[in-house]
Amino acid sequence: MSASPVIDLTLPDPAPVLELLQAFRWSKAMFAALELGVFDVLDQGPRPLASLARELSCSVDGLERLLDACVGLHLLTKSAGVYANAPVATTYLCTSSPRRLTGYLKFSNGYMWQLWTHLEDAVREGTHRWQQTFGWEGPIFSHFFKTEEAKREFLLGMHGFGLISSPHVVNAFDLSRYRTFVDLGGATGHLAIAACERWPNLRGVVFDLPDALPLAREIVGASTVSERIALTAGDFFTDPLPPGDLYAVGRILHDWTEAKIHALLERIHAHLPPGGGVLIAEKLLTEDKTGPRWAHMQSLNMLTCTEGKERTLTEYAALLAKAGFVDVCGVRTPSPLDAILAVKPG
Repeated sequence: MSASPVIDLTLPDPAPVLELLQAFRWSKAMFAALELGVFDVLDQGPRPLASLARELSCSVDGLERLLDACVGLHLLTKSAGVYANAPVATTYLCTSSPRRLTGYLKFSNGYMWQLWTHLEDAVREGTHRWQQTFGWEGPIFSHFFKTEEAKREFLLGMHGFGLISSPHVVNAFDLSRYRTFVDLGGATGHLAIAACERWPNLRGVVFDLPDALPLAREIVGASTVSERIALTAGDFFTDPLPPGDLYAVGRILHDWTEAKIHALLERIHAHLPPGGGVLIAEKLLTEDKTGPRWAHMQSLNMLTCTEGKERTLTEYAALLAKAGFVDVCGVRTPSPLDAILAVKPG
């Protein structure tokens, strides 16, 4: 008989290190299955391996390994050699789904993945990696939006992300005292739609660059609150802001330097009536910055991709106070975004 292995119980559990060793492989397996079209083919119905390999022009051996990995990741199911989408894949990974995240995931695979390979340099220099990675001066989405379809798919991916978080954000505070909700950089209008659905007293305005409005018009028009939401084209840094008593900035402030945030908050403050408010949707770091993990990873993402970062509630409160806001409150939600509300003194 062989001797039992001697286990040193004084050693720390290596599980965190081993899980992180695997983590990039997990995400890349999902990205690869998405890029190869696995989820969309299975959206048409379950398939055996040989049929999938023919339809996707993949080797049987290579595809089997990827499919089985996706089963292990709970993205697919497998029964008697036949593969099918798990409900989470049907909802978020198929281009037929109104809640799909596919555009944002493809952007992550094609662009963010490469930017993150230079994370060490981003940390050393404190700047984004667009020039180093792609030869571009900044995160200019026109490089990614090579076609209208690519732009549409990216925006729909961000829309799917918004459908997860926006209902939590607009439910974080009592907004019944407000009348006009202006979503700056509102993209597809998901936050304005959620606000108007939750608060029947509100009328909404989606304010974004002209290229974003056709899809916003389509999505807002299909909502149950379309008659209460207007769309206006403009740049929130330079163009006049639509009038309102509650301005919203969702996943906007974390993109920018403090100087640009201050300029935007000052503009919002100047356009608000006394007693008006600003609603911020970002993921908050804890005050000691030891969590949550989602905010940590997003802040590193901002380092590689933008000029900004994630912040604590105290840091946002300081930025808001500098622009003249008072009564800053923050609410943590179970979604990818938290909520902050501040008021212009009456």
